[in-house]
Amino acid sequence: MVQKIFFNASLPRAGSTLLQNVMMQNPDIYSTPTSGIVEFLLQSRTIYSTGDAFKAQESEIMKKGFKGFCRGGLFGFFNEITDRPYVIDKSRAWSGHYRFLDFFEPNPKVIVMVRNLKSIFASMEKNYRKNPHKDPLIVNGAELKNMTRETRMIHFSVTPPVGPSLEWLSDLIGQGLDKNVLFIRYEDFCTNPENEVNRIYDYLELPRFKHDFNNVEQLTHENDVIHGIFGDHEIRKEIKPLKDDYLNILGIDNCNVIKQNYPWFFDKFNYS
Repeated sequence: MVQKIFFNASLPRAGSTLLQNVMMQNPDIYSTPTSGIVEFLLQSRTIYSTGDAFKAQESEIMKKGFKGFCRGGLFGFFNEITDRPYVIDKSRAWSGHYRFLDFFEPNPKVIVMVRNLKSIFASMEKNYRKNPHKDPLIVNGAELKNMTRETRMIHFSVTPPVGPSLEWLSDLIGQGLDKNVLFIRYEDFCTNPENEVNRIYDYLELPRFKHDFNNVEQLTHENDVIHGIFGDHEIRKEIKPLKDDYLNILGIDNCNVIKQNYPWFFDKFNYS
């Protein structure tokens, strides 16, 4: 029976899939791939908020019922698919709906992996370049749309997965909710994974576990056809530092623009 559910609301291209697979080495933890549970609950919230049958009844009773429905649905879902006592549900949307989550699962434990934004944008651009045989579905020559790395960078900043994730994270910090969240820098995770994973265990208030960071088996699986050319959920077996290549991929001017556009991010997470 599931005892506790935790949440991974990491930025895209910041190692969340790798982290999920590391944590699932622990036989007490079930880690999800990108999850749709939050969408279930948000759709239910819309029906609860707008449905005449709910509006016609006493509001406080309906509020209590909806709270129980959300929590019961969340735990019921995972009790049917795992017998492990702890679950880490992965969805970037949790950072944007922290207060809703807190409504039915008080004081939630949320992990957010971050990464130098220059590297995140460079990773998106690299996925674009390594799939020349596929229509990226973002370029329109007749309209001069997203034909250069400069305009593609702008596109990435205002569309999923990068755009909404940064908006949610900015708002989370702006509301002061970041004090409840554990942030893990991807660069630190790759350099010293044991230290960062121990931080996670301490935050989750779980016993530490000895992980094998040199042989991380892919235990979560996603069909990247669904995500298009920008979906990339295959992990590296060995965790080790990655070489920064954003200057070569984006150019210094675009890197400077990213830093100018997101000063709050670079200040908060101590990136240069």
